[in-house]
Amino acid sequence: MPKIIRKLRILDTTLRDGEQAPHCSMQLTEKLEIARQLENLGVDIIEAGFAASSKGDFEAVAAISKTVKKCVVASLARAATGDIDAAYEALKDAAFPRIHIVLATSPIHMAYKLKLTEAEVLAKAAKAVAYARTLCPDVQFSCEDAARSDRKFLCEVIEAVIDCGASTVNIADTVGYTSPSEFYDLIKYIRENVKNIYKVVLAVHCHNDLGMAVANTLSAVLAGAEQVECTVNGIGERAGNAALEEIVMAINTRRDFYGMNLGIITGEISRTSKLVYSILGQKPSLI
Repeated sequence: MPKIIRKLRILDTTLRDGEQAPHCSMQLTEKLEIARQLENLGVDIIEAGFAASSKGDFEAVAAISKTVKKCVVASLARAATGDIDAAYEALKDAAFPRIHIVLATSPIHMAYKLKLTEAEVLAKAAKAVAYARTLCPDVQFSCEDAARSDRKFLCEVIEAVIDCGASTVNIADTVGYTSPSEFYDLIKYIRENVKNIYKVVLAVHCHNDLGMAVANTLSAVLAGAEQVECTVNGIGERAGNAALEEIVMAINTRRDFYGMNLGIITGEISRTSKLVYSILGQKPSLI
């Protein structure tokens, strides 16, 4: 069995990706209440919103940045100067700010959503990360739809953004397409084929469209992922995201197997779950 030698970072995106679920929009005061509880829970990074998307998201990111002092606070941004500027402006009062840039790397997304070639996506990713680093020392880059991307091209993008200053690189199963063995192999392939991968934290972000978000996340941890992105109660668009509480308890219960340390205070999980359900007017599903 593996030894406990690695720290697993938890990025909670309840306030950004989670809010995209139907009927899950939150007021600013509610987001602040959840952010404070996530800090009490001990998450490493709070993704507070997508600052460029709306005035409300900008205000939420700014308010959380001023309130939370123990966690990294992140704002999502597309690979565009305006988005990156908005993220930085909203994050400027954070104790530990992070600009989180996302850009699609799969053939279907590049062709039909971005309408860009591989060369154009590679250049756009590198340019965005280099610019963000002039504003903020902590820049995360996410390969959207990475699970359906060409592996060779994916590695080229990862290597380029690391060279441009990314400190975290995230591999996203954006549409919940992959399976645990496939995702394990993908993370292992990246670890073995990106020459500068040792310079960054390798993260994963899994959706639950086929009911395997948590399983895929845990497989990625076994393959070498050092950060996982998740939401309280697994809320999120479509079928939801990987559930924070399930990942945390799997890692804690089977430390002998996963070989990871967590900073999560497990005694706060129930309080956090109930708070999110209460704010959203939801109850746990009973089967």
